[in-house]
Amino acid sequence: MDSSAGATAPVLARPSVSAEGRARLFPSATDAEWTDWRWQQRHAVRNLEQLERYVRLAPDERAGVQETSSLFRVGISPYYLSLIDPDHASCPVRMQAIPVRAEARVRPGELEDPLGEDKTRPEECIVHKYPDRVLFLAIDTCSVYCRHCTRRRITKGGEAELTKDQMRRGIDYVRNHPEVRDVLISGGDPFLLSEERLESLLAPLSEIPHVEMIRIGTRVPVCLPMRVTDGLARVLRRYAPVYVITHFNHPKEVTPEAREACERLVDHGVPVENQAVLMRQLNSDARIIKELSHVLLRSRVRPYYLHQMDVAEGCEHLRTPIAKGLEILQQLRGHTTGLAVPHLAVDLPGGGGKVTLQPDYVIERGERETLFRNYKGETYAYPEPEETDCSCPYDEVWQARSRELRSQGR
Repeated sequence: MDSSAGATAPVLARPSVSAEGRARLFPSATDAEWTDWRWQQRHAVRNLEQLERYVRLAPDERAGVQETSSLFRVGISPYYLSLIDPDHASCPVRMQAIPVRAEARVRPGELEDPLGEDKTRPEECIVHKYPDRVLFLAIDTCSVYCRHCTRRRITKGGEAELTKDQMRRGIDYVRNHPEVRDVLISGGDPFLLSEERLESLLAPLSEIPHVEMIRIGTRVPVCLPMRVTDGLARVLRRYAPVYVITHFNHPKEVTPEAREACERLVDHGVPVENQAVLMRQLNSDARIIKELSHVLLRSRVRPYYLHQMDVAEGCEHLRTPIAKGLEILQQLRGHTTGLAVPHLAVDLPGGGGKVTLQPDYVIERGERETLFRNYKGETYAYPEPEETDCSCPYDEVWQARSRELRSQGR
């Protein structure tokens, strides 16, 4: 299915900064080359010498590239590089792609494995931290190496694309654990796998009876949108339900190309949701998060999570206080549609799991009523019911019926 067939041209949220950057940085690239994701990969900027050909680095950035060279990769696709503002080191794309000196320093409390994944890793490619879902690590490479990466112990190059044997063992693990109903494929970026390789993972997972859904975490729509071809979208559609979880952090990233990539997935029946990370001086403002949510919704992408920055090594300079996220949520709730308000989440350091936060609107709880403060600061009372038995008598009947239907393959 061609996502552009019969469609009217979308109303763009802003001028095409990518087109401007391409003309300035890569004037000799043909349209065929620029839209070829493999060409983009081959021409990615991967060291200081290459980077200085395209960007006039600030002293802090130059030192950052030098001092982090042994700690974490630099890698920027030409497309993502074209979004960088050449005149401002505070450009949100630039801050995500180019290291600064602070990244080379590890502060107290920062962790190599901030989410405690390695201690719940029964196979090389499997993290089983939550009861009914697993993380399937399929690859260690990315189209752009984000400076806020929480999994840099893997993406810095210590691991590689899975061997066939590792993939088989991971699939067998899922098959042998009937409690697993949800598989999140991540890495690295799984969309950098060939369609054949990706399908060799999706096909056997989708055949496991207890696997109800597959999610794929990817920044490709943000950093390498030309990778989202009709062929890739058809592969994902074939194994529905497959959900794509992407990672836009600033409205500057939602270009016409990125929007087209997201809409191509949705047009093929693949839902797309966004997980943003709150970063100091990059998007730590309610106006920016609201604009991001609005432009994503216009692209048919649901703003899902707003993550507090993980305590990964070298990332403290980007972290915000917890209070800032709550403040942003309070400035969104009631002031824009609920679909535009993401869940504020903290992944607790060391493997405690994800918890969500929201401003406290409860003023007082009583036996007969609860007092609330609304988004305008006004006080309202909600009367409590006299009957408080909340058991669900029909549930046993429904569970028995559901088991019967499942046994019949319905």
